[in-house]
Amino acid sequence: MILISILLIALCCVIIWRASDGFEAASEYLGRNLSEGVRGATINAIGSSMPELFTTLFFLFVLKDKDGFAGGIGTTAGSAIFNGMIIPAVVILVVVLKGITSHVEVSKKVLLRDGISLLICEFILIFVVGGETLNWTHGLVLMGMYAIYSIYMLTSMKNVAVGADEEEEEEEDEEEEENKESGFLKNFFTLDLEPIFIKGAITSKSAWSLLVFAMLIIGSACMLLVKACEWLGDELNIPIYFIAVILASAATSVPDTILSMKDAKKGNYDDAVSNALGSNIFDVCFALGLPLFLFTLIYGPIQMSAETVVNISELRILLFILTFIAFIIYIAKRKMGVLSAVLLLSIYVLFTLYILGRSLDSDIATEISLWLQSINEFVNQFRFWT
Repeated sequence: MILISILLIALCCVIIWRASDGFEAASEYLGRNLSEGVRGATINAIGSSMPELFTTLFFLFVLKDKDGFAGGIGTTAGSAIFNGMIIPAVVILVVVLKGITSHVEVSKKVLLRDGISLLICEFILIFVVGGETLNWTHGLVLMGMYAIYSIYMLTSMKNVAVGADEEEEEEEDEEEEENKESGFLKNFFTLDLEPIFIKGAITSKSAWSLLVFAMLIIGSACMLLVKACEWLGDELNIPIYFIAVILASAATSVPDTILSMKDAKKGNYDDAVSNALGSNIFDVCFALGLPLFLFTLIYGPIQMSAETVVNISELRILLFILTFIAFIIYIAKRKMGVLSAVLLLSIYVLFTLYILGRSLDSDIATEISLWLQSINEFVNQFRFWT
């Protein structure tokens, strides 16, 4: 059963990745008039973060009797840490190893805009999700933060060089022409959705059809992912929170990683990094806020166990600390090279080892946990959200 669960999680990862390609194609067309950086932080980020939203929804509604909220916040927070560390590191290594460039240079304006916005959202999350009881107002506050961020992004958007975008789309259409000649069944079973829905030039109608169908596939895979995590946790006798923080978060972050890699290969470094940061803002605010809002509106307030309160309290503190460290790495040098990538990867490895240690009650992990709880107790003295 352990092996089956792991294989199912891997299968879900592949399905989410393949279906997200179609979602990406549709969302890119629908957001074609947004400027570089803004598109990465909004349309691309939302599109690639659908798995986190669906997974959190299913954790809450399907596992409501098994403390599903712990799995939900474990997925969104774990995904945010994955995005903040792994994606920029992978972007750097991909362009360096392929000989495209020896470094990645991202606009300081983009880094400061999205990095500071993310830190603010995570700081507010510390105060919003900090008690033993959660209700619909907590979800509403989180969604409100994302609404403010989105409005700011759209109002600050610059004009796009439409001609350049059209030229790029024409080149992509030529490259994909051969793929569209494949048979329907082959495309369907390999989840190559774009040729199925787009015949010739893409239109708003075909883009929306592709978007909706891809969402259905992603949602189904996320449902299976949640069940597989539940089965694995039961077999290993480990709280589902720890499974979600490592495995579910990594599986749902595959689309973000693939999308950022594609942007980086094209030289769109602003979009590549802003997609990761924008996805984190979406994860922390909307992918967590909407499921929380809907669930508590239907079933009433969530009463968390003492163990869940401790786990969530230390996770949100750890999320803010690691994001701050990553932000310093981003802006410490004008150009990020291999050293920056190695530092980011090392931080994520240490985080993963810590989560594994907590699940096994290791002495070192317990000491770190006590330190995080002391920080949380200090924060609780200033909490205004009850």
